[in-house]
Amino acid sequence: MQTAQSIKNKDKSIENQAFVPIPVLEKAFRLMAAAKSMTELYEANFKFVSKYVHATSRGHEAIQLAVGMQLLPQDYAYPYYRDDSMLLGMGLRPYQLMLQLLAKRDDPFSGGRSYYCHPSLREPDFPKIPHQSSATGMQTIPATGAAMGFWYQEQIKRNRQMPLVVCSLGDAAVTEGEIAEAFQMAVLKKLPILYLVQDNGWDISANAQETRVANAAEYAKGFPGLETVSIEGNNFTECWTAVQDIFGKIRRERRPFLLHARVPLLNHHTSGVRKEWYRDDLPEHQARDPYPKLRKMMLENGFSEKALKAMEKEAVELVAADFELAKNAEDPRPEDLFTGDFAPTPITEERGERSPKGGETKVMVDCALFAIEELMRKHPECLLYGQDVGSRLGGVFREAATLAVKFGDHRVFNTPIQEAFIIGSTVGMSAVGLKPIVEVQFADYIWPGLNQLFTEVARSCYLTNGKWPVSCIIRVPIGAYGSGGPYHSSSVETVVANIRGVKIAYPSNGADLKGLLKSAYYDPNPVVIFEHKGLYWSKVPGTEAARCVEPDEEYVLPFGKARTALEASPGQTAKGATLGVVTYGMGVHWALNAADSYPGQVEILDLRTLHPLDEQAMYELARRHGRVLVVTEEQVNNSFAQTLAARIQENCFEALDAPVRTIGAENMPAVPLNTVLEQTMIPSIEKVAAAIGKLLAY
Repeated sequence: MQTAQSIKNKDKSIENQAFVPIPVLEKAFRLMAAAKSMTELYEANFKFVSKYVHATSRGHEAIQLAVGMQLLPQDYAYPYYRDDSMLLGMGLRPYQLMLQLLAKRDDPFSGGRSYYCHPSLREPDFPKIPHQSSATGMQTIPATGAAMGFWYQEQIKRNRQMPLVVCSLGDAAVTEGEIAEAFQMAVLKKLPILYLVQDNGWDISANAQETRVANAAEYAKGFPGLETVSIEGNNFTECWTAVQDIFGKIRRERRPFLLHARVPLLNHHTSGVRKEWYRDDLPEHQARDPYPKLRKMMLENGFSEKALKAMEKEAVELVAADFELAKNAEDPRPEDLFTGDFAPTPITEERGERSPKGGETKVMVDCALFAIEELMRKHPECLLYGQDVGSRLGGVFREAATLAVKFGDHRVFNTPIQEAFIIGSTVGMSAVGLKPIVEVQFADYIWPGLNQLFTEVARSCYLTNGKWPVSCIIRVPIGAYGSGGPYHSSSVETVVANIRGVKIAYPSNGADLKGLLKSAYYDPNPVVIFEHKGLYWSKVPGTEAARCVEPDEEYVLPFGKARTALEASPGQTAKGATLGVVTYGMGVHWALNAADSYPGQVEILDLRTLHPLDEQAMYELARRHGRVLVVTEEQVNNSFAQTLAARIQENCFEALDAPVRTIGAENMPAVPLNTVLEQTMIPSIEKVAAAIGKLLAY
């Protein structure tokens, strides 16, 4: 095959020192011309196209094309918000990108829901592109999760294609703390991933001198085992050969690389932040434009000026024609708003034996443990990881005891103390076909992971128009137990319930926990399961009802189906002397014990799941009794419990004989360590009993 290579003459200025096939060079020139034409067209139509924020790859084209053109269909790519040249290199048309630019209904990535160059693609003949967020650098953890998924599949001999992952980001993004979490795991597990860092020297209006002490390549040296390569990202042949070499090593050696490419920024940061507002280095950057470099290289390798002009003309015409098609494409319809928030679940009915004859009574933590063991025996794509779940300890609550011994350290393993990675990696794991079960050790520790939960996990399905739901289970031990103090006692369901796109379970007993875990496994959506620490072993007085006969292996419990934990007497109900309690988790046990003081007068509805919520059961309870008490362990003000009370009053006002009341923890910033203070703060059987009595007497 003919190659572009060093020309054997005395001209030392010729930069073409690498071997690149002539057809590759020509394809790159055509695509770079198209990318340049797209930027120019957007500028010429600025008022029209800037209705929605966008950025372009102008100045970054060489490195992006070198990467995009060498990706294979089995590879996974996590592009960056200005990587339109990379997408062209993968084989996408300008028209497809423009549909997203203009937020059209047929936008193949998001259906008009997400910004330009936030692609998602799931086609057999293209590299796979899961959900791309707009939060700077946040794609790094999901991308590393996908690479960790490949690592696991290779451990169990399930993937022989030697795929790799490319995560593209800017140099400024490397200052994000979550990037360190990703690098840490990539090195620790020797993951097949390339971190492509495009360094143009700018954040937005802040430059590198203002915001970082080292560039990405220098920073990455702090992670031994992450090999770094630095190149001039405006020279296509240098980019091509560097990427070719790195891709080859990743496919053979299965280890991570960071490629630091220095590039000029020739266009605006985004359409909303214009370069002329703050840039004082434009001439310097323009002198490093990759387009004239590649054009010169083409001339040096036998292409005529006439041929190049013809290619450029074709690019301009293609881009213009595609733009007209995109402009005239249909906008989304109002009803399109309501599709793709969740993927359909196959679990819609309770199945299996909840209380099999001859079954043994088990504590709640064992019901969960046995559920996961059954799932792992049946499904090799199921794996478990988090802090201290490995073979030495098996979880600080013994909730993963023996699992690593039974299934291996490659399948049940510890992670560093990095909740963002634990949660966010599930996005990549799910994308490559795995079902991760992960654990955040205490609810108090979920805060560092909320960015990933909100930005990546919860939004993936909706912002990819249903293409990339995240199938994962996030276990979260929750609640005050045993004087855990301010960092081990929190209730956080209100915050999580405000994250749309996540299902939430909060069971009160072992049977429900096992059934909901099984249901969550077969659900293609992300599920957070709150497991109250005080119910794990029923050591708290009054929680014996959390112990259950263990359901059989086939038992599944659908989300959104509440259960009546205690029925009121029909006679008392007929007299108007009853009330309903709406609660979940530990609240069920406080209410059950408190009801002993009011025989036949209390009906208790155990919600079991907070999203989806069994609103119908809640409203029927309110209409049947006319009085409702909502019980929670959270601080009451601005809580999920108060939203339940508001819903009941809004939908059942005419049937109510009293205002809906809520009882929960005192509205203090944290649960204190001292036992007296803890008990003063959180609800109790006595406090719930008093609230019931007061409401019955209203």
